[in-house]
Amino acid sequence: MHEYQMDHLDELEAQSIYIFREAYNAFPDLAMLWSIGKDSTAALWLARKAFLGRVPFPLIHIDTTFKFPEMYEFRDHWAREWGLDLRLGRNEEAVARGINYENSDAFTIAHEMKTVALQQFLAVHEFKGLFLGIRRDEEGSRAKERVFSPRDKNFEWHYKDQPPELWDQFNTDFGEDTHVRVHPILHWTELDIWEYIRREGIPTCSLYFARDGKRYRSLGDQPVTQPIESEATTIDQIIAELRDTKTPERAGRTMDQSRAYAMQKLRAMGYM
Repeated sequence: MHEYQMDHLDELEAQSIYIFREAYNAFPDLAMLWSIGKDSTAALWLARKAFLGRVPFPLIHIDTTFKFPEMYEFRDHWAREWGLDLRLGRNEEAVARGINYENSDAFTIAHEMKTVALQQFLAVHEFKGLFLGIRRDEEGSRAKERVFSPRDKNFEWHYKDQPPELWDQFNTDFGEDTHVRVHPILHWTELDIWEYIRREGIPTCSLYFARDGKRYRSLGDQPVTQPIESEATTIDQIIAELRDTKTPERAGRTMDQSRAYAMQKLRAMGYM
């Protein structure tokens, strides 16, 4: 008998699958947010592995209406291919008002078209918890998250009052009015995600690969998401590039630079 040795990606995968199954066992009425980016798609892949090829809860895409055409095409194709129960959330009142990047700033649009849209969706569908594909290393406010992160009845996050999670002992005992965000890939890094995408052959939006010397490292709304200089047209080249870069992952996301602590403020109000 040969002893099986788990490598780094095996360990990350096993922990994420455990988190998915632990949450599914603990909470009724779960759903998962799918932003179409590399992280949430890798998390979706892990969910499919955790539940033997099927996803036993709905996928929610909060549609700001400002995403890249390639993102919508990717979403619709793989939702069909994987047989997902895909549900769309949109702040129709803000759409009717004509909110856009010409008459509003990035912070306001993120709040209206993501936070408020998600709050409206949850008010109707009453999911107890949501899976999200966020990582601690991506952005400062996310480093304060827990794997099982409670929100109040208004879906607001009190980042100074988070439960301890020591030795992977996760708290799943929350009050009736508590909404729970579950983060199965919180412990991964950007490099881990790309190495896992390469190993598993996970489909990835074409915008991540260089065209004409530029590619997108992080995907958001088209008007406020800028590409980086890059010649990386393959996953191997992206991984090599990441091993050398000193540039922050979200440097191309204008909203992150618009106000001090913008992301922390948005997340405290219920942002994804």
